[in-house]
Amino acid sequence: MSLLRKLYHAAAIALAFAYSMAEVAVQRPRTRAARAAWLSRLCSRLMRSMNMTVSTIGPVPMHGAVISNHLSYTDVLLHSASRPCVFVAKAELRKTPILGWCSMMSGTVYVSRGAGGSAARAGEEMAAGFRDGLPVVFFPEGTTGVGDEPTLPFRSGLLSQTLAAGAPITAAFVRYQLSARDLAHGKTVRRDVVWGPETLLQNMWKLFGTRSMTGTIEYAAQPIAFSNAALTDRKLAAIEARDAVAALGKALGK
Repeated sequence: MSLLRKLYHAAAIALAFAYSMAEVAVQRPRTRAARAAWLSRLCSRLMRSMNMTVSTIGPVPMHGAVISNHLSYTDVLLHSASRPCVFVAKAELRKTPILGWCSMMSGTVYVSRGAGGSAARAGEEMAAGFRDGLPVVFFPEGTTGVGDEPTLPFRSGLLSQTLAAGAPITAAFVRYQLSARDLAHGKTVRRDVVWGPETLLQNMWKLFGTRSMTGTIEYAAQPIAFSNAALTDRKLAAIEARDAVAALGKALGK
């Protein structure tokens, strides 16, 4: 039954991708808002294909920047399905089959880690997203964690670019919960959902074996109120941003 379930989910996701690719080829969305809306529809279809739902706590930000912990590529599905938005991702994503094409078509902002010039260009594109009235979502950890800690240390580059653009930054925290039947069969979020050291295909194959799950995003009620010192010290800003996201994780756990 587990193998049949995996094959069913894989086929359903393939159909969702095929339909969305045909949709974008016909419509050819040109504005950033239209591309973000297309990605939101795609993510909703993919979630339905995996029997995955999203719930939100707190006001869903409709502008400015949103920073979140990062557990899996499915975090993107949750954020985008909640409302159209623009993502910031590592430049390597462009080389990933299918996902790279989808990210490009949806208007993703790419940044090369450790490259100052790339971060500056990313800041300019993020500012364009802010001016278009779309929320810009990024994961300051720069990689996925396994959940042993609420968050990994935050990188400061994109936070600095966002503060320089004068955009509000809202903290968010993502958590997953498997169905009772999945838990009864020994499945866990850490082993079957979170993207750890395995390859993308290996993780997806495990994820396809789950019956259903819910992703919850808790948003802070207000944007982060950075201290005056943090506004001039990007490292301190990264610490305060991480504390804001981690505080949501503790509240959501309770």
